[in-house]
Amino acid sequence: MICSRQSTPGEGSWSWLLVASFFFLPIAVGGQSPSQSTSSLESADVQTTFSVTTELVQLPVSVTDASGNFVSGLTSQNFRVYEDGKPQRITLFEREDLPVTVGLIVDHSRSMGPKLSAVTAAISSFAHSSNPEDEMFVVDFSDRVWPEFFGGQLFTNDVKALETALATVTAQGQTALYDAVYEGLERLRLGHHEKKALIVVSDGGDNASRRKYGEVLTLARQSQAVIYAIGLVGESGQEENPKILERLCKDTGGLSFFPGAVEMVTEISVRIAQDLRQQYTVGYAPEKKASAGAFRKVQVKVSAPGRGKMQVRTRPGYAAAREKDSPLPSKGPA
Repeated sequence: MICSRQSTPGEGSWSWLLVASFFFLPIAVGGQSPSQSTSSLESADVQTTFSVTTELVQLPVSVTDASGNFVSGLTSQNFRVYEDGKPQRITLFEREDLPVTVGLIVDHSRSMGPKLSAVTAAISSFAHSSNPEDEMFVVDFSDRVWPEFFGGQLFTNDVKALETALATVTAQGQTALYDAVYEGLERLRLGHHEKKALIVVSDGGDNASRRKYGEVLTLARQSQAVIYAIGLVGESGQEENPKILERLCKDTGGLSFFPGAVEMVTEISVRIAQDLRQQYTVGYAPEKKASAGAFRKVQVKVSAPGRGKMQVRTRPGYAAAREKDSPLPSKGPA
């Protein structure tokens, strides 16, 4: 069986969604009075100069019916957006299958040894089901964290290259899950697509990270990433902790899955790929720009008469990011 943790649908014909991801779009406009005579020059102290800065908040929205099937055919008129309880005017709406920058965060700690074949199957299935224009990268981790490179490049959409990279890493050491997710969120900033996601394949344990969960959550709220997880949890194993994976996904609007059998991993990976490809993108410009680090709650209602009750899912909010330098490539394991 597959066990997944998802949001609970709202009551009535409206479904509530806590969401958010964003980027900044600065717009500067300037003007000056022309000088046409000496008298006008003498009064030319009167100049009109102003600037406007707009923050565009983009919301990746998943809408499903009571059976869990994707609800297609919605328009911007079906959506209502609120920030901190105040209604917002929708200025961006897309329902196309947009390409995604995806980080694959893969656990190679000792406890994952018997499960590595399932890991490779999961990544391969996801890549085969993704948009051909998606760009993917891999961050491996045990008690260390290191990225894979593909011909010197961080990103690839070559399934064989992904499979080869994963097959060359053995299971050893402890588990630095928080460090790995933090690294993945940093590296998403180097991606070329506005839609971003992390997929964590792990048993959920963490006994070697320097980062704390709060640091990971803060960075996730400042990014556009939705986190999904495939928890390969066995019947025993002291290092396993599926609740960590559930929390990561819930706090970013993603989904966590815990397959009852390894054979179900392929089905789960395909479902994640479909979820990313079927999302709506809704955007708005808030009246006031969020100060750096401040958290804003965002709610979205969806109403479509005659379509029945719907379940809407995404992030519970966003925080304005602080300016940071791009991360440098990390070294692999010693």
